Amino acid sequence: MILKVARSGGFAGLTAQGELDTSAQPDSERLEQAARALDQARLGTGRPQPDRYVYRLQLQDRADQDPTELTVAEQDLDEETAWLLDRVLRS
Repeated sequence: MILKVARSGGFAGLTAQGELDTSAQPDSERLEQAARALDQARLGTGRPQPDRYVYRLQLQDRADQDPTELTVAEQDLDEETAWLLDRVLRS
């Protein structure tokens, strides 16, 4: 699975991007499980708030498949989603 994260906003308006191929990671099972558990309806509105981040996540199971795109605002993150996004951004 290929995961891409773009983070924007925050106090200084800084942006960050990361891309991760889960097949090459020792924690690939946890990464893929966390990614598959995401549900846009459960992630909130994705509306930004002042001085907070907005994350755009793309998930692609196979190269021949179109990516799934999700948007989540910092205030709507749960612990597992925050871990996943941070893990991709640190890659």
